[in-house]
Amino acid sequence: MAKPLVAILMGSDSDYDYMVEACKSLEKLGVSYDVLVSSAHRTPEKTQKYVRSAKKRGIKVFIAGAGGAAHLAGVIAAETILPVIGVPIPSTSLNGLDSILAIGQMPGGIPVATMATGKAGAKNAGLLAAQILGVSDAALSSKLLKYKKDMAKEVDKKDARLREAHAKNYPNK
Repeated sequence: MAKPLVAILMGSDSDYDYMVEACKSLEKLGVSYDVLVSSAHRTPEKTQKYVRSAKKRGIKVFIAGAGGAAHLAGVIAAETILPVIGVPIPSTSLNGLDSILAIGQMPGGIPVATMATGKAGAKNAGLLAAQILGVSDAALSSKLLKYKKDMAKEVDKKDARLREAHAKNYPNK
């Protein structure tokens, strides 16, 4: 098994329902990753130790999913110079608004890329991590280009099915 290049952390195991989308994105592109539940508040020493040792283990990008106060991405960013991508988890009655604000309002000097809330944000976090790695990996860049082309083909297929189903509404067919 390949050495993990991306570390996916989440503050609670309940966040995995969302963060699995980051895993799927990375798997689709053949990018190895590590997954860890580690809370910024409940296990700060564990989080700090993991982040500080990550670069030596070959980690190149962090993805952090957290809900509520969502401090995990910021805590990670404070401990490393590696890129950090934050995924706001919609875990409270505010449906992730609190999390997106917490991750998106990092102070100057502590950068964290902030994704959309939930599953779409986690999926995009995996893709962004791959794009970051793809800057120095031609094979991964090719996979990303193919992914985008395949996505465009799917849209065209859906358009063709829709046009076929509603042909009378498309006179210039």
